[in-house]
Amino acid sequence: MAERLSTFLKIFGDSPLLRVMDFLVIHEEFDYSMTDIAKEAGIGYSTLKMFWPTLESSGIVAMTREVGKAKLYRLNNKNPVVLRFKELYWAATKSKTKQLIAEKIPVRIR
Repeated sequence: MAERLSTFLKIFGDSPLLRVMDFLVIHEEFDYSMTDIAKEAGIGYSTLKMFWPTLESSGIVAMTREVGKAKLYRLNNKNPVVLRFKELYWAATKSKTKQLIAEKIPVRIR
């Protein structure tokens, strides 16, 4: 089965970092381990480890709790960069959706 990309990834490109950000924005109500984030974003754990320290040190993601040995993370909604990113994310998604509706192209909801 072919993998479906979100509207955001179709517009801005399909890179590991953007896949992670896409996943975290869409699923922001929960916290996840790094293993789960990599799996759900469709990237390798080793790839995630290459840029994860930057996301942590810049305050993009924050650890919420520990369960056993696993540390759980989510987007840091206190960070102004995260708030702006989410604005861009949803603005791009809404704009593309409006365009598709105007063109009367069926929108598939997954």
